[in-house]
Amino acid sequence: MMKLAIFGYGNLGRGVEAAISQNKDAELVGVFTRRDPASIKTASGCPVYRESDLAAFKEKIDVLILCGGSATDLPEQTPRFAKEFCVVDSFDTHAKIPEHFAAVDASAKATSHTALISGGWDPGLFSLARLYAQSVLPDGKDYTFWGKGVSQGHSDAIRRIEGVLDARQYTIPVEEALEAVRSGKCPELSTREKHRRECFVVLKEGADPAKVEQAIVNMPAYFADYDTTVHFISLEELKRDHAGLPHGGFVLRNGKTAGGEKHTIEFRLSLDSNPAFTGSVLVALARGVYKHFAKGDYGCKTIFDLSPADLSPLSPEELRAHYL
Repeated sequence: MMKLAIFGYGNLGRGVEAAISQNKDAELVGVFTRRDPASIKTASGCPVYRESDLAAFKEKIDVLILCGGSATDLPEQTPRFAKEFCVVDSFDTHAKIPEHFAAVDASAKATSHTALISGGWDPGLFSLARLYAQSVLPDGKDYTFWGKGVSQGHSDAIRRIEGVLDARQYTIPVEEALEAVRSGKCPELSTREKHRRECFVVLKEGADPAKVEQAIVNMPAYFADYDTTVHFISLEELKRDHAGLPHGGFVLRNGKTAGGEKHTIEFRLSLDSNPAFTGSVLVALARGVYKHFAKGDYGCKTIFDLSPADLSPLSPEELRAHYL
C-alpha cells in the first residue's frame, strides 16, 4: 500500500485526491497547505495539515505529490521537498525542464530519495507519444497541438500578475495548421502559426487593464510567442461561463519508411477535466516512483525513465495475460 500525501489543495490537489480514491493500492495520508488548515474541507474527509507539520511525517509518507504552479511554486518547492521525501510534480514550463531536472536531481541524490518531475499529460503522456512516434518513424516530423482547453499553468501565471483577481486561459489550435499536418503535408509551422491564446481576466478593484494586458501578452515562455487576446470580464461572468476545466490535444508525426511510403501517427486526448485527468496521471507516476525508490534507484526521473509496467498495480503475469 502506497502512502501518498498532497501538497497544495487547489484544482490539481483535488484531482489527485479523487484519483487516489480509485486506486486500491494507494492511501491518502493527508493534505498539506500554506493556508490555514481550518479553512479547507477536503472532499474525502482527509485531514489537512500546515506545511510546517510535514517534518513529523517523514516516516509516514511514501510519495509527496506537489500540486503547485510551475511559474513560481515548483521551481522552489520540488528541490526543497526532494531532500526530505520522494516527490512527484507536474512542472510544465517545457523550456526550463533541463534546469529544473538538474536542481531536483541534486537534491534527491544528496539524501537518497527518488523524484519525478513534469508528470501529467503534457509533459507526460504526450512526451511518450512523441518519443514512440519518433522511434518508429525516424524519417519524419512531429507536431503537438493543445486544446481547445483551459491551461491550468497559464491561468495560474496570469493570476500571479499584480492586479488580477482570477483568470482562465484557453489554448486553441489553429485549425488550418492541424489539417495540414493530418493531410501529411509536413508543413513548417512557427509557434504562432500552431496556436492562439485567449484569456478571460477578472481585475482587482483599481487595477489598470492596459498594464495587466501588456504584462500578459509580453510574458516570456507563456504568451509572448503567440497571438494572444485578452478579455476583461466580471467575476460573475467568469463563474457562469468559464467554471469548467476541459482540455486535450493531439500529437502527430508525419514520416516515411525506407521505401518512401508515407505514414501518419496520431495520439489524441479529450478531457472533461484537466485537473482530474492530470491528477490520475500523477498517482500512476507516484506508483513508479515508489517502485524505483524501493529498488534503491535514487535521483530525479521523468516519465521516460519509468517502464510502462511501473505505472500499473498489476503483476507482470497479469499484464501479459490481459494487456499484451
